[in-house]
Amino acid sequence: MMDYIYIIIIVILAIMSGILYKFGLNKGLEKGNKEFIEKLKSEKEQLKMEIEIAKREKDEIIRNAEKEAENIVKSALIESKEEIQKMKEEFNRELKLEKEEIKSMEERLIRREEMIDRKEQNLEELKNKVDREKEEIQKLKEELENKLYEIANLTMEEAREKVLNEAREKYELELAQKYKSIKEEYEEDAKKHAQWVVSIAVQRYASDVTSEITTATVPLPTDDMKGRIIGREGRNIRAFEKMTGCDLIIDDTPEVVVISGFNPLRREIAKRTLEALVADGRIHPARIEEVYEKTKKELEDIIKEAGKEAVMRVGIKPLHPELVKLLGRLKFRTSYGQDVLEHSIEVANFAGLMASELGLNVELARRAALLHDIGKAIDHEVEGSHAVVGGQIAKRYNERLEVVNAIQYHHNEVDPMTPEAVIVGAADAVSAARPGARRETLENYIRRIEQLEEIAKSFRHVDKAYAIQAGRELRVIVQPDKIDDALADKLARDISAKIEEIMEYPGVIKVTVIREKRSVAYAS
Repeated sequence: MMDYIYIIIIVILAIMSGILYKFGLNKGLEKGNKEFIEKLKSEKEQLKMEIEIAKREKDEIIRNAEKEAENIVKSALIESKEEIQKMKEEFNRELKLEKEEIKSMEERLIRREEMIDRKEQNLEELKNKVDREKEEIQKLKEELENKLYEIANLTMEEAREKVLNEAREKYELELAQKYKSIKEEYEEDAKKHAQWVVSIAVQRYASDVTSEITTATVPLPTDDMKGRIIGREGRNIRAFEKMTGCDLIIDDTPEVVVISGFNPLRREIAKRTLEALVADGRIHPARIEEVYEKTKKELEDIIKEAGKEAVMRVGIKPLHPELVKLLGRLKFRTSYGQDVLEHSIEVANFAGLMASELGLNVELARRAALLHDIGKAIDHEVEGSHAVVGGQIAKRYNERLEVVNAIQYHHNEVDPMTPEAVIVGAADAVSAARPGARRETLENYIRRIEQLEEIAKSFRHVDKAYAIQAGRELRVIVQPDKIDDALADKLARDISAKIEEIMEYPGVIKVTVIREKRSVAYAS
């Protein structure tokens, strides 16, 4: 289009130059015309260059737009694929859960059907037995009626003699055969049966009961140390109680501090921590935390050594390392004033002596007796009694079925499989034997303490929970980055409401929620 315009302009200029030439102005205009033409050519070239640049820019813009569109499409495809994959994984998870639930329901239905079939079979057998007994009774009735007819004309003495003779003749051979059968059947098990009778008789023995110890004392070099333990505005004692989960009682008793706590392991850690702090002299929250962590690690080594020593003292074959570690934990658990580890060793010795006297498996009796209270090492962490939990732990670490049964039987929660299982229960009674009334009262108290801590830990964002002051106070430590002050107040109310709902207890239980935020930086 631009080219045509330039041509028309040149034609017009040519015509005008011809006219001017005719009028005698040709020379002057010719010169101006040439300059004008040159200028137009220059502008034409400039326009062509601009058009060329515009075309290149247009092509570049198109290419960039195509690349951007391609990238957008690729990104959309990737996002869609990821979303599809997520949906697929979620669907597979839900499908797997549904399949597992269906499988569980099918297994329950199968077990129920099998139980119904067994009951129907038992009923059928009972019905047949009743029918047979009815027939026998009817036959006996007819025989007795016939006998009465026969003896109606006899004297009393003659009738008695006749009946006795007939009974003797009829049942003498049958009684002899029955006696022989019974003798052969039970003669083989007579010795074993006698062992069971003796075991059950021994189990009825019981000894004295002792009381729990829930405090520990730490001597101080001077009374001035009490002030350093308390710290400015009580920050040291608060940090110590929060870290260890035990109460620190500082009263007028000279040069002594009392540590109170229900959990013996926590109490031992607290005692060792305080002794180390007093010996060092530096007492502040950061130092308390450092010494506490160090003491915990040291106590883990002590626990392992205590477990190994117990196995050596009892004289049984080696145990799984995890069972040895759990045995060591019993050193810091008491039951009615008894160190549970010492109690287990004592029960193992009793069981070995009884098994030896009765001619039973001494190794089996000692092994099961040493492990009979192993569930107490973790029974506050799982559901179930310590006997059942202990059996499950032993089974997990490949102990024999007879050992597992003896552990679970020692409080009569399952039926015994072997005489050694009864021996373990008897040895436990000999070592610990507790009168019923006091036993139930103390066990309820222990269960209440543990239940308090379990209730607190069942709430979200709870880091630790400690029942102190003999169960009159529950201290709950929460995650400070997950709970603010308002939620901490609400959590305290919720925990107290749940305690009121599901527990029975005397007096009042104080619930304290502790939220602490620490910010740490290092300058190097």
